[in-house]
Amino acid sequence: MYTIEENKPLLGLNSFRIAATARRFVGFCGGDDLKAFFADLPAGEPWYVLGGGNNVLPTGDYDGTILHPLCRDIAVERREGDTVSVRVGAGVEWDDFVAWAVQRGLGGVENLSAIPGYAGAAPVQNIGAYGAEAKDTVECVECYLPDERRIVSLSAEACRFGYRDSVFKRELRGRAVILSVVFRLSSRPRFALRYGDVASRVRELGGESLENIRRAVTDIRQEKLPDPAVLGNAGSFFKNPVVSCALAEKLAREYPGMPCYEAGDGLSKLAAGWLIDRCGWKGRREGAVGVHERQALVLVNYGGASGADVLALAGKIRSDVRERFGVSIDMEVNLL
Repeated sequence: MYTIEENKPLLGLNSFRIAATARRFVGFCGGDDLKAFFADLPAGEPWYVLGGGNNVLPTGDYDGTILHPLCRDIAVERREGDTVSVRVGAGVEWDDFVAWAVQRGLGGVENLSAIPGYAGAAPVQNIGAYGAEAKDTVECVECYLPDERRIVSLSAEACRFGYRDSVFKRELRGRAVILSVVFRLSSRPRFALRYGDVASRVRELGGESLENIRRAVTDIRQEKLPDPAVLGNAGSFFKNPVVSCALAEKLAREYPGMPCYEAGDGLSKLAAGWLIDRCGWKGRREGAVGVHERQALVLVNYGGASGADVLALAGKIRSDVRERFGVSIDMEVNLL
């Protein structure tokens, strides 16, 4: 049976450490809980799924119901040769799942070590780092569709993954609640070490292995990114912009050394952090908010900031990047 709390403080449930309150807070474990909850939900009442709160910016009190996944099981569904399909509950901490996989010699998600948040959010955002994305291993996503009052299993193809994007951020936004995700892992993994800093760190640790890749990625992330328990933040606040190759080539001529990566279909991906840094924002502070001193993609709450404060800073940064480079950078975080 689902649980209910009234007037729930959200300060400890978002990594930005923004003070806000939800009128109702409902914990659920599975499809039966959701069927019962939505049967009782008054018509027209808003709802929002909040997992670990690591990619969310509260913009005020939420006058509706927050749904919070409590399903925390990890189980092997089947083995076919070297392939192992693992079902992970939406409420499992993502990094706990990565650790579980590495400890069992199962590869595929080790490059995504130390990414905060719940496993249920991984396909929504199509989380990615160091040459890997969630879509590389997602087999299917089980979710509940309140409008249709049924549970469905969406294949990876049906999830329509893109760069930090999926069907859950578009057509199914506000229309699906993820219950679990099945990941396809391998007992004979192929290591992805095309990022130089990861590759060099792995060599220092003794060579290629799941354990060394996980340790290397974890160490690098801890060195570059602030701990949300110490300094409120949501990790990368902005997406890396994808632009035409023509624009990328023009900018590369104007700014030698500008990071640029081929994105296919006549497109190139630029480094948003580099653009923000060149606009002079890295390390700057405005009142209770600022840009982290070591990573320009990360906006931080020094204490007492509101969601409006963070959005105001983000707006200034986006405006400066657009004015200087003619490039629009979009927010990666979700607004609540």
